[in-house]
Amino acid sequence: MIILAILQARVSSSRLPNKVLADLLGRPMLARQLERLVRSKKIDRLIVATSDDVSDDAVENICRAAEVRCFRGSLNDVLARFAGAYEAFGPADHVVRLTGDCPLADPDHIDMVIERHLQSGSDYTTNAIQPTWPDGLDVEVMTSAALKRAAVEARLPSEREHVTPFIHKQPELFSVLHVKGETDLSNLRWTVDEPADLAFVREVYAKLYPVNPDFRTDDILTLLHNCPELAEINGDFQRNEGYAKSLKADSL
Repeated sequence: MIILAILQARVSSSRLPNKVLADLLGRPMLARQLERLVRSKKIDRLIVATSDDVSDDAVENICRAAEVRCFRGSLNDVLARFAGAYEAFGPADHVVRLTGDCPLADPDHIDMVIERHLQSGSDYTTNAIQPTWPDGLDVEVMTSAALKRAAVEARLPSEREHVTPFIHKQPELFSVLHVKGETDLSNLRWTVDEPADLAFVREVYAKLYPVNPDFRTDDILTLLHNCPELAEINGDFQRNEGYAKSLKADSL
């Protein structure tokens, strides 16, 4: 059983350009996220999928420094890029989708979602569509067969840009499992799409990393309990704004 994790990352973000390169305690934000992801016990191979645009040479350089393999493909057709990464670094039985705007990603949490996926036998498992965890801890796991079918059959802009809608919007074709937590923490925003998000993440790293570089979700929650004003730094933004824009493009 081989689990391949593919993390999509590019420099040319529309809302916060160069965010994956932003300084986070002396290293690029993407490097800090990779530092966390390699601690996963369930992921067998970790790949970064970036674009073949010259601007993303910087992403490939970060991967090289972190000793993480990198695949380069289409800038806008992210589903094709994912499928290309799978073909280049597969075969694998299951594929984990991660995004490069989540520097607080928790390897334990990722492993839990993978385990639920394997136990259920589902085609697709996620904690992101019916969210109960903070935005920024999103995990999607799919069978390689589901990814391959999506890559061939998906047509809508939202399906090509966001990789998995072709799968999770068709429960008649794919078995889908939604993983939920006991407590609804979906109001918390730990992703980085806006300058305020980056300011929040920098505060979290500044307070937790020097004491424990391997800090996890519970450590962040304890910090927010003790310093509730931190959550107010970036508490006014819509979740999944980028996907909402892609859905509008579907009707054009």
